[in-house]
Amino acid sequence: MGFNQKKIALINDVTGFGRCSIAVSLPIISALKVQCCFIPTAILSNHTGFNNFFFEDYTPKMKEYINNWEVLGLNFDGICTGFLGSKEQIKIVIEFLEKFKTENNIVLIDPVMGDYGKLYSTYTDEMCKEMQNLIKYADVLTPNLTEVCRLLDLSYPSDTPTHEELYLLCERLSLQGPSKIVITGLQRQGAIENFIFERNRPYKVIQVEKIGEDRSGTGDVFSSIVSASLVKGEDFADSVRKATDFISKSLKFTTNLNLPGSYGVCFEEFLTELK
Repeated sequence: MGFNQKKIALINDVTGFGRCSIAVSLPIISALKVQCCFIPTAILSNHTGFNNFFFEDYTPKMKEYINNWEVLGLNFDGICTGFLGSKEQIKIVIEFLEKFKTENNIVLIDPVMGDYGKLYSTYTDEMCKEMQNLIKYADVLTPNLTEVCRLLDLSYPSDTPTHEELYLLCERLSLQGPSKIVITGLQRQGAIENFIFERNRPYKVIQVEKIGEDRSGTGDVFSSIVSASLVKGEDFADSVRKATDFISKSLKFTTNLNLPGSYGVCFEEFLTELK
């Protein structure tokens, strides 16, 4: 039998400085020996956490870009989506999934909408409704608690829900499409938890020490490792554990360097350890 390298179609922005989006995902997915084929949603000199940045919206060109892939007859083992900047972009991604999603590939959607109970400033109610449509195509969903609540039209809780309550939230989300969900970045008693849900299976919780301040790009690191591991046939919980351990190790190294949070996480130091 011939060698068939796995391929992931990644939909995200291209950011030159700050270690996030495609600049993070491309080397990590490649290090895991999966081909990363990206669709840019925007081009930025550096991410928007800085005071100044160059920004070019790629929305008007996305359809033609995708149409060329369709003409070539390309197919993918996985599809992974990151931050989407407008209702129009979310609709284009839905059209892409209607063309390229099959019974044999895995779609991971990271619904990057907000954090700490608040939506990002760019997010509108229309975009939230469109994101609810998008997650119907997901096999795997990686929201934080803010995004879970917004996708289910619930108020953000004052305390972190119990594991039993989290399971019920995931069950409700699962009815909309995804059979695998990990609620990321839950804070409980000074630690960080990732809550793992798989339909018709007991939940699992991975808990790690909270290390330093919040840093850009950790969500991109997480979704990249999980998506590449899944298309290689690895167990979901094992994929989440691999991503969690890698981020913890990278955060410790970065914190020791005392770099600004906007500089992201120094994942490059540990790329060769990914398998």
